[in-house]
Amino acid sequence: MKRYQHGKVRFKWCDSCGTLILDELCGICGRPGRDFEVSAPGDIRPCFGKGVDTVAALFLKHFGTSGMLRTRNVFLNKIAGEDRADEIVLDGRVIAVMRFELIKNDFSLELKAEGAALLAKAARKGLVRAHRPPGHLKGKKLNGADIIDKLGEFQAGDPVVVVMGNNVAAGEARVNSDMIKEGEKVIHLKDVGKGDIPFPLIPASWEDFVKANQKHFKALESSVVSDLRSFANNSKLPLTLSFSGGKDSLACFGLAKKALGRFDLIFVDTGLEFPETVDYVRNFAHERGERLRVAKAGRAFWEQVGAFGPPAKDFRWCCKVCKLGPLTSLIEDNYRQGTVTVEGNRALESFARADIGFVERNPFVPNQVVLNPIRHWRAAEVWGYIWMEDLEYNPLYENDFERIGCYLCASCLGSEWKTTGEIHPDLHLEWEGFLNNWGKQVGVSEDFVRHGFWRWKSLPPKMRLVAEELQMKVPQMRSDIMELKVSKGASPCVAGGFSMERVLTIPHKRDFSQVVEVLKTIGKVKYSPEFEVAMVKTKNATLKIFGGGHISAIGPTKEEAKYLFRAGVEAFLRGQLCTSCRICERNCKFGAITTDGQLKVDEYKCRQCGKCSEACVVAHYYDKLVQAGAGRPTYAGVK
Repeated sequence: MKRYQHGKVRFKWCDSCGTLILDELCGICGRPGRDFEVSAPGDIRPCFGKGVDTVAALFLKHFGTSGMLRTRNVFLNKIAGEDRADEIVLDGRVIAVMRFELIKNDFSLELKAEGAALLAKAARKGLVRAHRPPGHLKGKKLNGADIIDKLGEFQAGDPVVVVMGNNVAAGEARVNSDMIKEGEKVIHLKDVGKGDIPFPLIPASWEDFVKANQKHFKALESSVVSDLRSFANNSKLPLTLSFSGGKDSLACFGLAKKALGRFDLIFVDTGLEFPETVDYVRNFAHERGERLRVAKAGRAFWEQVGAFGPPAKDFRWCCKVCKLGPLTSLIEDNYRQGTVTVEGNRALESFARADIGFVERNPFVPNQVVLNPIRHWRAAEVWGYIWMEDLEYNPLYENDFERIGCYLCASCLGSEWKTTGEIHPDLHLEWEGFLNNWGKQVGVSEDFVRHGFWRWKSLPPKMRLVAEELQMKVPQMRSDIMELKVSKGASPCVAGGFSMERVLTIPHKRDFSQVVEVLKTIGKVKYSPEFEVAMVKTKNATLKIFGGGHISAIGPTKEEAKYLFRAGVEAFLRGQLCTSCRICERNCKFGAITTDGQLKVDEYKCRQCGKCSEACVVAHYYDKLVQAGAGRPTYAGVK
């Protein structure tokens, strides 16, 4: 499977049985499927529960019909957008795109040509008949004189079906329906096709989907079970399974039970879990007689958020406090020699996981080896396996959550946050209250908080466009204060050697990945974008840096610990405050550094000579920070 390729990804549909098939032949009727395509990367998933209600409501609103969605297999395929954006697949055809608009705080529907063909005879409103204009149709705008008649009422900006003789187009109304025959450019033809596309619309259930693909799911299972058993037979470490309450870890549980038999379940209770998730995990383990070990973060998030501010997609300080810290303690307390943990990481979940292997050593949690048995599975395969094995899943998925995690996570979708407000108004109100108070303190507008701009410290292009549409000025989010708080000076380690730890507070002007690039000038880097933490190992010492500014260095001598700590602080300064002056690039005689917009370090060319840091003006802020921090008290809250 090619991960994150551009363009389209091909799947097959059985027109006889009305469902997606993941092999060449349908497991029910034995017939070959019809090819269809969705946008890459193609992590297609079933649409069920309230997800169907959401899709059906949009079709009912715009076209007065939705019955064809209620008794048939509907799939969703995630695509790029400012928030949630999904291609809607019905009958093996992409009929529309559903988007959640942050400004409106609601979903919109963009009809596709095949959806227009489906609705040409079924629509009870939102349909326009017009004369076919000459020339190429796609992208053309119809004038009032081109319109013959309309069916039902619609508003400017609504999707409409446009029938022009043998051609059917998915259009967008540029005026309200009562003005459709007046003026120019009243309809924009966005996607055009033929009106004679066959839609068998065979009723199908999710049981049919499982039956049609049972052989495929069994083959996936057999491969994973073999891999897990092979590794377990050659490992003396105790086996555990990371059980988050999500679908992927649930599928891994089913696979691991067949491959390994007994193992412990590990659940990290961040203190920000949905109540449904906590109850589900505990009940699941209890009913099946599984030993569950829980790593608890308690109130750690709320104790730290006042100092750090709300976590962001590019500033995930919370992961260290609420996940990595408790998990590290749990493993140290219960698995002194280490553990092999099965996890439900999938390559298609994010770019950061695109290249994960079956076996990974967790560089940020000591003594943990991670197995990723479903790394190449698609979401449809995960759900198909869960249904085939009749595994009870988290009830939150029935509420149209795509992912299950912390309820206030900066990475959750705006659409999911809206749903959180509906099912847990108390949790929603608590976080909204904090954000509003924080917004007043840092001087941002109510719109900045309301529309979710707090989720980024450095806004991506898509959010800058939203800000322009709102005519909202984007403030400088970070204070210009620079401070190096003492957590622990160079001191002996229990395990031998010396360690030095401090917390660096500086303006975060760039993504943490820029810090990671600079760290390559020190040594070989291990980086987790998910937890925003990087680790560098030199010949004798180890450096860890977290996006929140926590920096720790461990070396065999006090001098080496101090030296590596200084290098880490200088790297953080250079990565965040780089002015693209290109001095470091010009001073590198090995040609390892480029600073054209984004700072990049070629780790194969870099010799870690330190000349780039010596030449960098920003790096020399270190001396000022150390002098300013002299005599400061130890901060007991910093870990």
